[in-house]
Amino acid sequence: MALFRARAFLCRGFSTFASHPTHICVVGSGPAGFYTAEKLLKALPNAQVDIIDRLPTPFGLVRSGVAPDHPETKIVVNQFARVAQHQRCSFFGNIKLGSSISLLDLRELYHAVVLAYGAESDRTLKIPGEDLSGIHSAREFVWWYNGHPDCRNLNPDLKAADTAVILGQGNVALDVARILLRPTSELATTDIASHALEALQESSIRKVFLVGRRGPVQAACTAKELREVLGIKDLHIHIQEADLLKSPTDEEEVKNSRIQRRVYELLAKAAASGPPHSGTGLRELHFVFFRKPEKFLSSEDKKDQVAGVRFEKTVLEGSSPGKQIARGTREFEDLDCQMVLKSIGYKSVPIDGLPFDHQKGIVPNVRGRVVRNTSGDAIQLEEGLYVCGWLKRGPTGIIATNLYCAEETVASICEDLDKRASGFSFSSSAKPGREGLVRALDDQNVKVVPFSAWEKIDSVEKRLGSLKNKPREKLTTWEELLKVAME
Repeated sequence: MALFRARAFLCRGFSTFASHPTHICVVGSGPAGFYTAEKLLKALPNAQVDIIDRLPTPFGLVRSGVAPDHPETKIVVNQFARVAQHQRCSFFGNIKLGSSISLLDLRELYHAVVLAYGAESDRTLKIPGEDLSGIHSAREFVWWYNGHPDCRNLNPDLKAADTAVILGQGNVALDVARILLRPTSELATTDIASHALEALQESSIRKVFLVGRRGPVQAACTAKELREVLGIKDLHIHIQEADLLKSPTDEEEVKNSRIQRRVYELLAKAAASGPPHSGTGLRELHFVFFRKPEKFLSSEDKKDQVAGVRFEKTVLEGSSPGKQIARGTREFEDLDCQMVLKSIGYKSVPIDGLPFDHQKGIVPNVRGRVVRNTSGDAIQLEEGLYVCGWLKRGPTGIIATNLYCAEETVASICEDLDKRASGFSFSSSAKPGREGLVRALDDQNVKVVPFSAWEKIDSVEKRLGSLKNKPREKLTTWEELLKVAME
């Protein structure tokens, strides 16, 4: 059986107490986790690094967040796989921090613990009607079409909707719009989850509104993502000419930022272009600026179903480029729709025993070192506890951003280990590390999915995908994933 009781891991590595290796645990196997592990293995020749993840599948948002029609972005998993196969590294899947094992226990077992588990929740708008049926977070929708087992049963009703509103204009919002509007014949050869492809093939959605609080100069997307959605076949782009007018502060902002300038130019060009030739299946993408949601409107027939959004018109305040904020004007308008996707930001989840800044949604830290207490002038640090990725800096940046983030955290770990070694403190004392983790998981009767079991899942998905001319056919339920891992 490939789904091991944890003791099966002990054949790998070297005797903990004989050579006193440095034991480090990385929680989270997305880009931040793997970049951290890779840099630790290079920086510390005697380090034994264990990566744990609550899912049976590694790679985090590379698997469940990157759009299925962006296969080039997913190539980085080959690099991560080499890290997991390193002789001083092990992957422990199906391990949930807080239930399979506590943070306190991990800190007892390892010289250092790095938390890199990202952001698995969502910011909320806190406006009336947010709990109506038909309103989803963009994260849930992305996890649904990418086959994340937690959102397998999301089942957004695409048949009953002809209009969808997406709140937000960042790259995730554009990904979601593109998946809703792109011809399904083009998606059919990607690794999109089969349940999502079938739903999209039967979708009635013909209009998508991308709504932002500020103007086109402040749109949070990149030119690459924008160019891609603007290039969808048989898509009519709607942008109000008046929204493209720039203030002097906008002009300064565009002048100072090549990215914002390119985004603005693409939007202006799209607004000036006429509609594509008429034909069956013509779809519309509306960019709506200077609007913030006031409340969600319910259907008269079904009181628990969303039927529209009431927006407040906004104007920009502030004369500093890059720091203009949207202020409501108390003018309102309603937009009818049957589905709303909120792309307003991911949010990290706190765990027991971990300092957490609820306002910023991050763990307070100094260069990756977790801060215990910031009251008064002196900053107190949590010894041996670190963060990386979105948990450290918030949900921003691209995959490569985590590379630099990991470099900083690993540099802090190395500095601290050197200091403690010279003081004959914790790094010179033996810690049980992997052996202790294995014993603790066995005591809890936790079934571990090692990297070799993930490779079985990977192989099955690729074989099933080859039958449909897809790179892979993802297994999308916990039961399927664990069954294959056990074979």
